[in-house]
Amino acid sequence: MRASPISPTIDFDADGEQHGFLKLPYSRNDSAWGAVMIPVTVIKRGDGPTALLTGGNHGDEYEGPIALAKLASTLKASDVNGRVIIVPFMNYPAFRAGSRTSPIDAGNLNRSFPGKPDGTVTEKIADYFQRHLLPLADYVLDIHAGGRTLDFLPFAAIHVLNDATQQSRCEAAMRAFGAPYSMRMLELDSIGLYDSAAEEAGKVFVSTELGGGGSSTAKSVAVAERGVHGFLAYAGIIEKRVTRGEARTTTLLDMPDGSCYTTSEHTGLLEMCRDLGDMVKANDVLARVYDITRTGAAPVEYRAKRDGLLAARHFPGLVQTGDTVAVVADIVERNIAVSV
Repeated sequence: MRASPISPTIDFDADGEQHGFLKLPYSRNDSAWGAVMIPVTVIKRGDGPTALLTGGNHGDEYEGPIALAKLASTLKASDVNGRVIIVPFMNYPAFRAGSRTSPIDAGNLNRSFPGKPDGTVTEKIADYFQRHLLPLADYVLDIHAGGRTLDFLPFAAIHVLNDATQQSRCEAAMRAFGAPYSMRMLELDSIGLYDSAAEEAGKVFVSTELGGGGSSTAKSVAVAERGVHGFLAYAGIIEKRVTRGEARTTTLLDMPDGSCYTTSEHTGLLEMCRDLGDMVKANDVLARVYDITRTGAAPVEYRAKRDGLLAARHFPGLVQTGDTVAVVADIVERNIAVSV
């Protein structure tokens, strides 16, 4: 396999606090010998476990970039036992453009693994994470939100795995993240996922969906910040925080099959009839889509296929054929105590 063209400007093995770049040469019209410079921070003390923390896998999701940029500027080597690798803007070209995919090659980083060292810019970034960063890590947290086109209840998520021991450790890390909701997640499109790359490498992996609409809120960023602390504490890299006041809890959700998803078969004006967090029954009207080419036509109704909690919804007011309108999840267990 060809060596990666990406070179780090920091030493992953050195103790202390380092802030640098993953440098990817990229010759373009306005910079013949240019480079994509992906910011990276490494905080290390001693020989403990390693956590790899990423945000900006999709460039229009902001809770991860905000929480991890703040962590990179405040976490000290004296705070850690082991190593924390922080990449707040994983798909840096997409992040700079405020778009889900890269403006350079239209690459969706979270569908590009294992990547190629001689491929597109996005494939080169995926390859570097696959072959160089994931092998360093014991624990991996990838912070997502809904971007410009989806909105979610704030949840941490894992997948159901074949390895029961790995599954149990991932689930414990998800609960330690301490989001208001925790999800056993079913992916409609799992080909090329960063999640799968980390899971297949045997890592403890947790992802999130913390909001959406192409922005963030004070509450969603606070969930991300608390969650990162809980995740690192679970890994044994930082000390558990002693919380005062009311204990926090999480509600465990499950997406067991494709009936959780409602997909639009029409293009038009979207009227959401239920809000995030609402309990729905099978056959309840979740949304209506109106024909925008004429007046006087009755809207098309989209109904729930199962009982459950409305966990996600389409965000923009216009919807296209093939868009996910809503996601209904099962409630498995309520009010699980969060200890960190």
